[in-house]
Amino acid sequence: MSTTTRPARSDPLTLEVVDLIGSVVARYHQEYEQAAGRHALTGAQARILSLLAIEPLPMRRIARAMKCEPSNVTGIIDRLEARGLVERRPDPADRRVKLAAPTREGARTARSLRDSLDFAREPLAGLSRQERMMLRGLLRRMLGEDS
Repeated sequence: MSTTTRPARSDPLTLEVVDLIGSVVARYHQEYEQAAGRHALTGAQARILSLLAIEPLPMRRIARAMKCEPSNVTGIIDRLEARGLVERRPDPADRRVKLAAPTREGARTARSLRDSLDFAREPLAGLSRQERMMLRGLLRRMLGEDS
């Protein structure tokens, strides 16, 4: 028999933490949707544009990051491309693969989106670097990304 006890799923502390995480996620999504709306984008369009601002990506990698089907990503990329925010270009490493990449306007829009998301940044700014590193580690551990 193990001497370590695991918290019950209905343990009051566990329930409170789950509720707090849910509240943080809900507020973040609400602010993200509002920021996207100010740019006449859906939340999914804004998220993809933000991903592409980091680096151009093939559709399959975007789909994995978004946890959706590649056909859904194709439709979103089509709409972003029609607005002049994204372009498709050949992958220099494999010309059979098309990368989605932000246009200059798309990169500017992604920066504006990122800069308008105060909810997540402001509370984190109140934490010390050590506290933010601890929080990052705990979140990674919760997601099974121990590193």
